[in-house]
Amino acid sequence: MKAAALNEDHTYHKAKIWQIGFFTLNNTATNLYMFILAFVTYYATGIVGLTVVAVSTILTLMRVFDGITDPIIGFIIDKTESKFGKFRPMMVIGNIILAGSILIMYNVTHLLPESLQLVFFILVYAIYVVGYTMQTACTKAAQTVLTNDPKQRPLFAVFDGVNNTILFTGGQVFIASYLVIKHGGFTMALFHELNTYAILAGFIFTVLAVIGIASKDQKEFYGLADLTVQTKFRDYWPILKGNRPLQMLIIAASSDKLTLSVLRHAVVVVMLFGILLGDYSLSGTISMIIIVPTLLITFAGVWYARKTDLKKAFVISTWIGLLAFGMLVAFLFTIDPTTISLSDMGLATIGFIVLYTLGMGFGALPSALVNPMIADISDYETFKSGRYVPGMIGTLFSFVDKLISSLAPALVGFAVALIGYKETFPEIGDTLTTSLYGMTIFLAFGIPVLGWIASLIAMKFYHLDSKKMAEIQTSIAEAKEKAEEKRMSEPSAELVGESEDMLNTILNPK
Repeated sequence: MKAAALNEDHTYHKAKIWQIGFFTLNNTATNLYMFILAFVTYYATGIVGLTVVAVSTILTLMRVFDGITDPIIGFIIDKTESKFGKFRPMMVIGNIILAGSILIMYNVTHLLPESLQLVFFILVYAIYVVGYTMQTACTKAAQTVLTNDPKQRPLFAVFDGVNNTILFTGGQVFIASYLVIKHGGFTMALFHELNTYAILAGFIFTVLAVIGIASKDQKEFYGLADLTVQTKFRDYWPILKGNRPLQMLIIAASSDKLTLSVLRHAVVVVMLFGILLGDYSLSGTISMIIIVPTLLITFAGVWYARKTDLKKAFVISTWIGLLAFGMLVAFLFTIDPTTISLSDMGLATIGFIVLYTLGMGFGALPSALVNPMIADISDYETFKSGRYVPGMIGTLFSFVDKLISSLAPALVGFAVALIGYKETFPEIGDTLTTSLYGMTIFLAFGIPVLGWIASLIAMKFYHLDSKKMAEIQTSIAEAKEKAEEKRMSEPSAELVGESEDMLNTILNPK
């Protein structure tokens, strides 16, 4: 069969648009929990009474533990075959664990004796991590069964980008402009209300995601199906060692994740808007302003990815984000940041909003492109070795990614401790000192610039472009077709067994 005909008729299995949109909500559900846990530092230090360094260290260690659990969960996913598929059971169980651990953490920890609080907090957080890993691993691994059409895979980034924009910007507006004002700061009442909304929304998102993947979570979409190579846990290292695209995407994406984790850290947002700019509610207002431009940037980026390939869209968007934040750093050192105000739409305000929008919009786009790129890498591994191990690929990625991005809470904690905040984190309205001024700009914009430079260097060695992916999908489709022809031409084991029994009866009558 000619390659062109093969591409048209057999290579690609497609999903309905609503299936892609629904399944994307699985990532939104876990991002929702990640978002509300960004404020756990204020619960742990302000209500429970743990120290800044202790909380920062715990969060870093839990992020490392999160990475360690990834390969285990990925291996389980790859070995799972049930009437509910590979992925749906993990998604549901993971979400239940997330909801339960959040309820226990915020309702019990501060009521315990002081000697037990630290240990209990760590234990419940570790349980939360297991649930988070179970659900997030499915987002990456199930991309391979959702669709392998290069024109469809980038669409995941559209839905994911829209959902994340609404979640992170809308969520910041909701907290800064409503909950903080309503409850007078980060109080228990605020956490109770916030967590209730998150648990209900996360459950709804998970149910819709299960519906979206249901018809695709079937054996016929699992790699080479009948030709799947058996893989053992010890194969993790050879796969990571021999898969260059996986190595490069891990470096690029984990650098991006670290930058965004630092930039979106609740303490950094307080430092930037609540202290440097002098108006914490501005964080919510500006987040609302940049929603539409960010969505337009996402649509444009995905359109470009579908016209060219995911790699080119990743690289160009990273470059634009890098240049925008580099200019923003220089800009903030030449103006008085307190003049940035929506009541005074002067050069300072306009310049900040434009550069901040470009940096946030284009800087976040690569993270939305990562999940379909992981699916490409999983297909590359199937093409190269015959193994269908999307769980292993996705969680190998997550393992190293989380080890690197786990530096975010520790980096923020030790950075503010370096300038004098050893017992509490910077609070809204604190005096803006020279050291706080410099550290705020470094954490909010300097770290992203450095991370994006590392990302661009890694992508120079990532070779899965549109031409290579067409070759990969054609090869996989041919292998599947040959396997099916072989299966149809050979008698089944059952028939062979019956024939042998009949022959033995004839030749050896009793």
